Amino acid sequence: MAHVLEGRRRAVAGWCLYDWAMSAFNTVIGTFVFSVYFTKGVAGDPDGGSADWALMLGLSGLAIAILSPMLGAIADKGGRVKPWLGAFTAAAVLGAALLWFVRPDPSYALLALVIVGVASTAFELANVFYNALLPSLAPQSHLGRVSGWGWGVGYIGGLLSLMACLLLLLQSDTPLFGLLDTAESAPVRATSVLVAVWYGLFALPLFFWVPDRKPTGVPLAATVRAGLSTLVETVRALPRHANMLRFLVASALWRDGINTITAFGGIYAGIVFGMVEAQLILFAILINVSAGLGAIGFAWLDDRMGAKPTLIISLLGLIASSVMLLIIGTPAWDWAPDLNLPLDFTPDQQWLLMLGLMLGCFFGPAQAAARSMMARLAPAGMETEFFGIYALTGRAVGILGPLLYGAAVTLFASQRAGMMTVVVLFILGLLLLLRVREPGRGA
Repeated sequence: MAHVLEGRRRAVAGWCLYDWAMSAFNTVIGTFVFSVYFTKGVAGDPDGGSADWALMLGLSGLAIAILSPMLGAIADKGGRVKPWLGAFTAAAVLGAALLWFVRPDPSYALLALVIVGVASTAFELANVFYNALLPSLAPQSHLGRVSGWGWGVGYIGGLLSLMACLLLLLQSDTPLFGLLDTAESAPVRATSVLVAVWYGLFALPLFFWVPDRKPTGVPLAATVRAGLSTLVETVRALPRHANMLRFLVASALWRDGINTITAFGGIYAGIVFGMVEAQLILFAILINVSAGLGAIGFAWLDDRMGAKPTLIISLLGLIASSVMLLIIGTPAWDWAPDLNLPLDFTPDQQWLLMLGLMLGCFFGPAQAAARSMMARLAPAGMETEFFGIYALTGRAVGILGPLLYGAAVTLFASQRAGMMTVVVLFILGLLLLLRVREPGRGA
C-alpha cells in the first residue's frame, strides 16, 4: 500500500483534512447545536420551527440541484477545480460566522433561515468540487480506502469540534475563558463562530498540498458555453445508460435519508426524548465515533469485495437501527430492559444512545462507498460534471426528504411520523441498488 501511494501521501492527507474541516459545519450547525437552538430558542414553536427548517433545506436543495451539474460541467471544461472549491468554502465559512448575530427571538428567524440556506448551498457546492478531486488523487485500487479515510477523518473532526463546543462554550462556567457571558444564548451562538474558524483553518492544507487539475487554457466564456453544451448532451444520454441512472437514483434515495437524519436527528432527540444541549452533544460525539470507525473499517471491505456489497450491508444496518429508534418509548418497546448506564439519562434516552451508536456504524460506509463507486463510474475527464450530476440527483430527490419530514410532522403532529419517511427512503434505495452493476465486478 505504501508503494501504491508513494508520492501521494501528503496530498491524500490534505484531501482527508478537508473532510475533517467541513464536518464541523454539518455536525454543529446542521444537526446538533444550531438547528436545535433555532427550533427551540429562536422560532418559538418547535414543530413550526422544524417545518420552517425543513422548507429552508428543501429550497437549498433545489438551488444545489440546479447549480451543481452546471458548475461541474463548466469546471471540467476549464480543467481547474480548486478555485471553485475555494470560493464556495469561503462563502460557507462566512455564513457560519454570521450566525453569531441570530439572537433567541422569533424576529431573527428569517435572518437565520436565509444565512443557513445560503451557507448550506455553498457548503454542498464545495463538496462537489472536493469529491471531483478523488479520481485524480487515488489509484483505482485504493479509491474505497481513500474515500473511507476521508469520511472517517471527517467524523472524527465532527466529534472534536463538538467536544470543543462543549468544553469551551456550552458546559463551561466561564465560556471561552470568561470572554463571553451567558446572556441571549451567547455560548450557543458562539459555536457557529468556532465552526467558521475550524472550517477555514483545517481546509487550508488541501489548497497547499493537493495538486489541481491542469487548466485547459480555454477562455472563461468559451468554457461556460462548452460546459453547458456538454452537460445537456450528458443528461440527454443518461436514459441510454441504465446502470448509471439506477445508481444515481438509488444513491440519491439513501443519501437523502442520511441527510434527513443529519438535519433532524438533533431535533428529533430534543423534542421526542427531551434531550438538552449537553445530552445532544454527547449523543453526537458517540455517533461520530462509531461513524468514523465504521467508515474507516468498511473502507478495506470496499476495495476487497466492492462498493455494492459494502452498500448493501450498510443499508440493511441503517434500516434495522432506524426502525428501532422509531419505536423506543412506544408500547412496542416495552420488552426492552433498562440499560442502567452510569449516565444522567432516562432509560429511553440511554437506548437512544446505544442505537445511535449502531446507526452511526453504517452512516460512514454508506456515504464513502457511494462516493468511491461514483468515482469508478465517472468517465475520465468528466469527474466534476458527473459528481455534479450525482449532486443533482441527490438534491432533486433530496428535496423530498426534508419536505416529507416537515409534511409528516405537520400532518400527524409527530416527530416519529417525520422520521418514518427516512426508513422508506432507505428501503427504496436498497431495492434499486440491487439492480446496479458495479464496474469490473459483474452484477
